[in-house]
Amino acid sequence: MQGKVSFQEDAMPVVYAGVDVSKEWLDIHLHPLGESRRFCNDKTGIRQLKRLLARHRLASIVMEATGKFHRPAHRSLWLDGFAVAVVDPLRARMFARACGYLAKTDRLDARFLALLAESLRPPADTPPSPHVEALQELVNARSAAKCDITALQNRSKTATTALLRGELNRLVRRLEQHVERLDKEIERRVGEDPQLYRKAEILTSIPGIGRVTALALMAGMDELGSCSGKQAAMLAGLAPIANDSGARTGRRSIRAGRPAPRRALYMAALSACRYNPALARFADTLKAAGKPAKVILVAVMRKLLVLANC
Repeated sequence: MQGKVSFQEDAMPVVYAGVDVSKEWLDIHLHPLGESRRFCNDKTGIRQLKRLLARHRLASIVMEATGKFHRPAHRSLWLDGFAVAVVDPLRARMFARACGYLAKTDRLDARFLALLAESLRPPADTPPSPHVEALQELVNARSAAKCDITALQNRSKTATTALLRGELNRLVRRLEQHVERLDKEIERRVGEDPQLYRKAEILTSIPGIGRVTALALMAGMDELGSCSGKQAAMLAGLAPIANDSGARTGRRSIRAGRPAPRRALYMAALSACRYNPALARFADTLKAAGKPAKVILVAVMRKLLVLANC
């Protein structure tokens, strides 16, 4: 009987699962079984999804990042011991095109996520802590409010009607009060979490990185401190990408990455070039070597990120 049980267990095929996430649905495909299912993206649907996955010998689960809609399923699966890799939707779409498919449906997306799991074997991702998720939401809301304030101020400067200028100025004051309340809540949450508080103190100790930049880095790059300097540069889109072919040596440039931390580091680099002695000397050396101003600034941004990652 022991031999029979072992034979049955070995006969179970290794399964790769792809989960396409939308606001309403969780579409799953099991490869190589060819089985596709759809569940509601709520607590009941997530429980049904986990019961389905528990019946198979899973090698990997790949889920597409979809704003906030994938987070409850990702966290629930992770808490129950499932290893889930969360991939960029653009990466998944490019993989499908590389396979020769241009059509896009939720069912097809789930299928190619399962094929991507088998072919590329992306590593599993740990969901951020609830404190970090709350910080991300608050920091993103603050950033959006600041953009709205700038847009309203620009409209107010060009408005010729007194009534319109008054209305726009009232909206600006209201948003400024909104930002003040967000700042207080952000500081309260950072003060309540020892890890976030310690990380904020370390980041702000670097000359050139202020409180706003530190919070943007904490919210936009939770991986800081747990990855290498090169990996951090790639995540922020500050790593020069090679562009060589044959005898041609193309010009290196940065692209992709996370825009919010990169924007914050841009302003920090402007400050560091003046007030951080080590980085000011580094910038002067690059300038003496004939490097363009934008190249020097990007290099300082990367130096700041590497320091923040230590």
